[in-house]
Amino acid sequence: MKILRFNGGHVGISDGRKVVDVSDLCTSSPADWPPVGINRLIRDFEALRPRLQALLDTEPGEPIETVRLETPVPWPNKLMAYPVNYHDHAKEMASRGLASIQGYFLKSNSSLVGAADVIELPALPGREIHHECEIALVIGKEGRQIPPERALEHVLGYACLLDMTVRGKEERVFRKSYDTFTPVGPWIVTADEVPDPADIDMKLWVNDELRQQANTRDLIVDIPQMVSIASSASTLYPGDLIATGTPAGVGRVVAGDVVTIEVARVGRMSIPVVQGTRGANVVFAQPYEFVRAQ
Repeated sequence: MKILRFNGGHVGISDGRKVVDVSDLCTSSPADWPPVGINRLIRDFEALRPRLQALLDTEPGEPIETVRLETPVPWPNKLMAYPVNYHDHAKEMASRGLASIQGYFLKSNSSLVGAADVIELPALPGREIHHECEIALVIGKEGRQIPPERALEHVLGYACLLDMTVRGKEERVFRKSYDTFTPVGPWIVTADEVPDPADIDMKLWVNDELRQQANTRDLIVDIPQMVSIASSASTLYPGDLIATGTPAGVGRVVAGDVVTIEVARVGRMSIPVVQGTRGANVVFAQPYEFVRAQ
C-alpha cells in the first residue's frame, strides 16, 4: 500500500492507480497547522489497515495522475540523516567521517518538498549545489534503544529522498537545510512491499545522464543498525524520517536540470531545478572549489 499527501494537504492511500482520500480517518484537514494528520495515520496504521484496505478495494478514488503529490510527512518530529554511508562515496570525497564513526545529523524539516515541487538553488555565486541519491526510512512505531534485530518492526515503509547539498567546509546541517533541499516522495511504500531492505536498488539521473547507482547491500551502516543507532540517542516517533546516505556519483546541478531518482519497489520522481534569488549570507561569501578525489 502507498500512503501519501495530495492536493493541498489531503491524506490518501493508493494502489498505484488511484488515490482514496482518508483524511477523516486521521482527523486531518488541509487547514490543520501544524500538518500532522499523516503522523497520526502512521501511528495508527496497523490498527487501521483492514479498514484502509477495504476503502482501497471499494472506493473509486481519483486517478493518481490527476492529483498533485506532496511530500508525505511535512512535519516529522525529526529528519535524521547519515553521512558517508557508502565506501565508494567516502573514496570520492576523500572522507574519513564514515557513518559508523560519526553517527547521524539533523536536517531542517522546512527543507522538505514533494514530487510535484522544485529544487530552488540559493543565490550563492562561487558555490556548487550537488545532488545525493538516498532512501528515506519512515518510522512507524515509537521506540528508544531499539536493538538491530527488532529495528525493522519500527519501520513503516520507504520513500525516495534527495539530499541536496551546498559544497563546502561549513557546518553540514547548514549546507543541507535550505528550503527545497530534501525532496521526499512520491509516497510512502509500506514495508511489506519491499521484501528485502538489504537488497534495494536505487538510481539517479540528471537529465538523461545516469550519475548514481547503488544497492543497500553496499551500505556501511545497514538499515537495522541505522534505526538502532538513532534510537540509542533519541526516541523515535511515528513519522520520523531517516535518510540512509548517498553512494558515489554526487555532482553539480544547475537551473534547467531535472533530477530523477528511482528506488526499486518504492517509486520514481523527477524534480526540476530552478535558480532562486534568496539564500546569500556571509558564511557562504567565499568561493569553494569542489575537487573529486582520484
